[in-house]
Amino acid sequence: MMSLNMNIRLKEDKGVTLIELLIALVISGVLIAALYRTFIGQQKTYIVQDQVVDMQQNVRVAINKMMREIRMAGFGGVGDVLSQVGGVNGFTDVIIPNANSLTIVGGFRQMSTLAANAAGGQNKITLKNATDASQFDGAIHHYISIGGLESNTVQSRTGADLTLDQPLRMTHPVGTPVFKIHAITYGIRDDSGTPVLFRNLYSNTTSSQRETVAENIENVQFEYFDADGNLTANPPDIRVVRVTVTAKTNMADSDFKGGVGGFRRRTIASNIQIRNMGVNP
Repeated sequence: MMSLNMNIRLKEDKGVTLIELLIALVISGVLIAALYRTFIGQQKTYIVQDQVVDMQQNVRVAINKMMREIRMAGFGGVGDVLSQVGGVNGFTDVIIPNANSLTIVGGFRQMSTLAANAAGGQNKITLKNATDASQFDGAIHHYISIGGLESNTVQSRTGADLTLDQPLRMTHPVGTPVFKIHAITYGIRDDSGTPVLFRNLYSNTTSSQRETVAENIENVQFEYFDADGNLTANPPDIRVVRVTVTAKTNMADSDFKGGVGGFRRRTIASNIQIRNMGVNP
């Protein structure tokens, strides 16, 4: 009876063998490796999708910004100041065409409104609100458009009263908007290894305020067409600008074989009609 109990106890005390432990470890390792591989794959897919979304957003921002301002080139009757002073911010045409950059001149920003009627033939106007002295001080920011119909150059400023270089050609009622005329240049530059679309906002003939419109914009191309759809490099003949923007992802993907350097790219092209070219108010 005692021998039988000892045999039962020995069988109950039997543990896991080394082979069984090794098998369990191998199975666990395979499962963990599979889970890790799945996690890494999902993480990489998320990163790629996030990169693509950023890239698509960048290219949309770039082309939408340019579209709004290129359409406005020449707005404000800029031909007056171009002929009177020989150029705005050093540029003598409404559009200065280049293959990889574009400069446009126009009344892109409303600064104030007229506080009183401005009769044709006079050379003084009064603004509704006294703006900052640097905005119409006769040295910088001194190209203006009244009502978007005619342009002039500010000779001097006293408070809200502006004295113009030339008499007004038209009569403008109180409340007429007054726009600032200046030049804007778009192009690509390298910003610490990152290609960006820049926008130069000219404040006078010698300096400009450069800002980044969108990052990772690898290339921008401009083509210019006349009213008949023919390519042209003559500024007065330009009626349509075709803008082609190429953006790339911020990081390369070693597994992506469809692009140079492992970068994904998106290209968007748009034909932009210049609304104010060839229009005489």
